[in-house]
Amino acid sequence: MDVVQYLDTASRTDMRIAYAIDTHLQADHHSGGRRLAAETSARYALHESAAVNFAFFPLHDGQDLDLGNVSIRVLHTPGHTPESICLLVTDKTRGPEPWFLLTGDTLFVGAVGRPDLPGRAHASAAELYESLHSKLLCLPETLEIYPTHFAGSACGAGMSGKPCTTLAFERRFNPLLSVSKEEFISTVTNNLPPKPAEMEEILRSNRGLR
Repeated sequence: MDVVQYLDTASRTDMRIAYAIDTHLQADHHSGGRRLAAETSARYALHESAAVNFAFFPLHDGQDLDLGNVSIRVLHTPGHTPESICLLVTDKTRGPEPWFLLTGDTLFVGAVGRPDLPGRAHASAAELYESLHSKLLCLPETLEIYPTHFAGSACGAGMSGKPCTTLAFERRFNPLLSVSKEEFISTVTNNLPPKPAEMEEILRSNRGLR
């Protein structure tokens, strides 16, 4: 990941980067999170369960990060990977209700994250179903949703080309959010795109193993 765009944006807006957060250990690209943190004296953060070979700032479910007028609540949403999180963002100058949700690879526009990359597809799919229904679908339907990927990514099947959505729209139109747990598991484990190229090498790099 190219960190220059983040450095340029921070400089242009006179903002300080306090955290560099990965929602999960990426399997399709090399994370720039640690480099961004090193160049800005920010904290590089992952969910506390992340299995990596370096020090990081651990995040836990329900934790709130206070960033002045903005607060971020960490939601642990395992399924795509065991350490996956979503970030619920509130702009306190607008009001007390959350404004948008950064869903990582948990929820996409019209799709959900693939559950097979950790190597236990059915168990991970069951976890993903629970994360969606117990953590995300109970949030306010006015929430804007910003996922990591859209159409063309290998991290899920059937994604829309739209870069964002709302929770209300996904509740109504995402076909995977209205089926039974059994049908959900069957669908997401039998409709998988090819795994990302060089996945093992990328994961080793992002885990700090090379």
